Amino acid sequence: MTSSSKKGRLRVAVLFGGKSGEHEVSLASAQSVMEAMDEKKYDIYPVGITKSGRWIAEGDPMSLLQSGLEEKEKGMDMGKALAVVGGYDLTVKGVSSKAHFPDVDVVFPVLHGTYGEDGTVQGLLELADVPYVGAGVLGSALGLDKIAQKAVLSANGIPVVPYLAVMRTRWREALDSVLKEVEETFSYPVFVKPANLGSSVGITKAHGRDELEAGLDLAARYGRRLLVESAMNAREIECSVLGNDAPMASLPGEVVPCNEFYDYEAKYIDGDSELRIPADLDEKTVEKVQDMAVRAFQAIDCSGMARVDFFLCRDTGTLYVNELNTIPGFTEISMYPKLWEASGLPYPKLIDRLIEYALERYEQKKASLTSYEVEA
Repeated sequence: MTSSSKKGRLRVAVLFGGKSGEHEVSLASAQSVMEAMDEKKYDIYPVGITKSGRWIAEGDPMSLLQSGLEEKEKGMDMGKALAVVGGYDLTVKGVSSKAHFPDVDVVFPVLHGTYGEDGTVQGLLELADVPYVGAGVLGSALGLDKIAQKAVLSANGIPVVPYLAVMRTRWREALDSVLKEVEETFSYPVFVKPANLGSSVGITKAHGRDELEAGLDLAARYGRRLLVESAMNAREIECSVLGNDAPMASLPGEVVPCNEFYDYEAKYIDGDSELRIPADLDEKTVEKVQDMAVRAFQAIDCSGMARVDFFLCRDTGTLYVNELNTIPGFTEISMYPKLWEASGLPYPKLIDRLIEYALERYEQKKASLTSYEVEA
């Protein structure tokens, strides 16, 4: 771990962008995070990652990515598109020059989706021996892969929505067989989604075979593992979790989407969806949501933060975990920080707490032996 700045402020590298369908959402989240960080406590070092995977640690990475860097890369001095984290050089292929940003005390990944929320960046930071905010490699991988996540939750006795996993290769090679299996397993409507994305990217609600086929085609554009889920008449409840080994849950909130379901447009474009904070739930249901949220958090070995999304069936009152998001949205309209604010923890203090948990987890890991010595 590196030393903090001379003025006593922690040096925090904020990672954003990335090779993901959620690239733009990441930019918005990171902008909000950096604006909320107390400049008296932190020296902030923005690190942008382009859609092609280039790391930018100099100049103004946020502005470059927001302005569409991909179209301008050919004319840039890409010797500046490098980063050094914890002594590890992250270089662009074919570029030998090095550009450094100062050593940091902690890294705050605000990377949604693939190559950022799935354990890949977390693994890099583990190798670099740098503390970082959020879940580790295992928790991140399970958090993003909805198929593996559902299997782990089910094994821990946590109810999940009935689902069917489909490989992209099988869909493309045996289309009729997949359609038949889905229709034999579920009644319409069903949800179709890629297994490894969030922000409702690539998700459709299919009311018949034509829409199912189109939905699987769309999902297959974003991932090799596809998920088909039973749709139900349910309320969408969300709960934020914060902590490491003894996590705590926020008050639950409810999403009332302006569209048929809470798709990408309803989340980030239309602006007409309603977030009810706190959700109109009786005390017993609130306690059940909070308990199940913490259990789900612990089941996938999460740490730092997660938003746990539920379906509360209107017909039976049964509560199902839909999914966990280990790097939830941090934009001004995002539910994760809003729920903590309603629970008495304002946005800047939430950032402080997340960084504290990152450092705590790092110190806990250092207590573990990394070599085996045979006793004489």
